[in-house]
Amino acid sequence: MRNSRSNSKGPKKTESRNRFSDGPRSPRFSDSYRSKNEGKKDFKRGPGNFKRVKRKSAEELAGSNNEIRLNRFLSTAGICNRREADDLIAAGLVEINGKVVTTMGYKVKPTDTVKFNGSLIKSEKKKYLLLNKPKGFITTVNDNRVKKSVDELMGNATRERLYPVGTMDRSMTGVLLFTNDADTAKKLTHPSRGAVQILSIVLDKALAKKDLLAIQKGLELEDGKAFIEEIRYANEANKREIGIRVMSGKNRLVHRAFDSLGYAIEKLDRVSFAGLTKKNLSRGEYRLLDTKEIDFLKTR
Repeated sequence: MRNSRSNSKGPKKTESRNRFSDGPRSPRFSDSYRSKNEGKKDFKRGPGNFKRVKRKSAEELAGSNNEIRLNRFLSTAGICNRREADDLIAAGLVEINGKVVTTMGYKVKPTDTVKFNGSLIKSEKKKYLLLNKPKGFITTVNDNRVKKSVDELMGNATRERLYPVGTMDRSMTGVLLFTNDADTAKKLTHPSRGAVQILSIVLDKALAKKDLLAIQKGLELEDGKAFIEEIRYANEANKREIGIRVMSGKNRLVHRAFDSLGYAIEKLDRVSFAGLTKKNLSRGEYRLLDTKEIDFLKTR
């Protein structure tokens, strides 16, 4: 386990505790609640076509037929980066199913046998890593132009090249899953059947009851109605603190929902994703998932 660089220059401020700080307290805020209440009208499925910033993520590794471009295949296998891969392909150093391939756009199928310089390239072992993302880091990876990327926090945690599942902007903190398992990543980020996340939010002012009910009912935004699966006060004594249960991929929708009602989000922390929490992980720390957690992700 590796800590990130500390950004504090003195004693840490004591944050107010709320019931969302350590993840779900009851079955209402879990994936099991969603499955048991499938079909109920309380939490309707909403549009998933809101605007989002495009980032590299694990689910982008797989195409519709689980094919992957040859240069990316070589890069993911740790042979070289993608630009260098193009040179190696052009030099005739790559064989697929016994034939030299020099086509840059060739797509490798799961059944293909790929050799580089006469040596078989074995498929990577699937790895799953959980990071408690600190503020100030972006989820873009393997891009030298980006400052403070989340891959800086992981260092050489694994030999495999891992990618974030979904996206989080610089200001967002909390649970972030990494993997090289593209199929599982695509399943977790599916717009209607993906993973549930629980968000702890601090607003710039107290959320009025009528506005909470409006969000609960569904807000009309410029591109359609915005649905959030569940929202409630996390702390009745401080109505700036809100807890939300929402599908993966709706982080920008959450921002837009509050913006439309005149609220600004001062803090957005993901305390749970697909049932995984940041328990025992300080900011900037990571850990590999255990076998039970991996099995849960694959079978959920």
